[in-house]
Amino acid sequence: MNTSPPAPSDPRAPLPGRGANLNPPNRFERLRVEADPDCPPEERPHPRTQFFFDASESILSENDSPDVPFTFGLNPYRGCEHGCAYCFARPFHEYLGWSSGLDFETKILVKLRAPELLRRELSSPRWRPQSITLSGATDCYQPAERQFRVTRGCLEVLAEFRNPVFIVTKSALVTRDRDLLAELARHHAAAVYVSVTTLDSALAGKLEPRAARPAHRLRAIRELAAAGIPVGVMVAPIIPGLTDHEMPAILAAAADAGATRAGCTILRLPYAVKDVFLQWLDDHTPGKKARIVGRVREIRGGRLNVSEWGRRMKGEGIFAEQIRELFTTAARRAGFTAGRLELSSAAFRPPGGEQLTLL
Repeated sequence: MNTSPPAPSDPRAPLPGRGANLNPPNRFERLRVEADPDCPPEERPHPRTQFFFDASESILSENDSPDVPFTFGLNPYRGCEHGCAYCFARPFHEYLGWSSGLDFETKILVKLRAPELLRRELSSPRWRPQSITLSGATDCYQPAERQFRVTRGCLEVLAEFRNPVFIVTKSALVTRDRDLLAELARHHAAAVYVSVTTLDSALAGKLEPRAARPAHRLRAIRELAAAGIPVGVMVAPIIPGLTDHEMPAILAAAADAGATRAGCTILRLPYAVKDVFLQWLDDHTPGKKARIVGRVREIRGGRLNVSEWGRRMKGEGIFAEQIRELFTTAARRAGFTAGRLELSSAAFRPPGGEQLTLL
């Protein structure tokens, strides 16, 4: 029996439970498939999520960008069913021959071997103990994690080795793994940043359709903090003209829940992300589209995206400066400690390390 929601009667209407309403062309492919415009709306198939096995033979990705505060990242999944309309990781799906749109949130690659590959990496004499960031691109606690538990498996390996780990997520599912994170935190080797884009549940349901609602994210911060796990909040992405005014309220709510650090990033629209996001504006906030797009262009030097290192994450101009000043002031008023949560690799133990010490 097909349990998918019925297709919308209007072929241009937003798709229930999806952030994208289209599949933009893949910049690497000459051919593309387009739906028949004459197909009756009631016969349009609703896009269902598909899972594929990712046969990658390595699991840690090394980053050398000065804009990103980590060197090694680990992503258990490629693609993300959260369906956030603004997600900067959408274009990565084009390397797989798919689209940045609906394909990104309905075709999910699962790295079932991730724990095994991570154990091999950490066991190597070449590994120098240092922090690994989970969710450098797609969310490691997206809905698929409930079924596949790949992130849980990776955390079990990290806890065994006591290798420090940063987690960035917008899912309350992270609280399921409080036991492992608390064990790592005892050795100053774990920290979680919960991403909060808006406190407006209705807006979040349209902008991030399959992610946890804001109240659940705040509850996750509270539960993590209560378990002794260092936790911060990421106000990300800040969408000028749509969510920027919420920064003080988000920071105050996160601080009240127990977050001790805060960070922010401004909306980026690389490659086909701009097509997905502009369509989202047409679908959900057409009256605000001109103002939002205008602000983004002001921040990005007249363009919708800037890719140069040192500029792409910060933005420039008066609106970017206003956002930074508002964030700094609001974070100080909320009582946040300046700087990033720091982790330690001093407790790292290679396989057999304790036994060798006893000998």
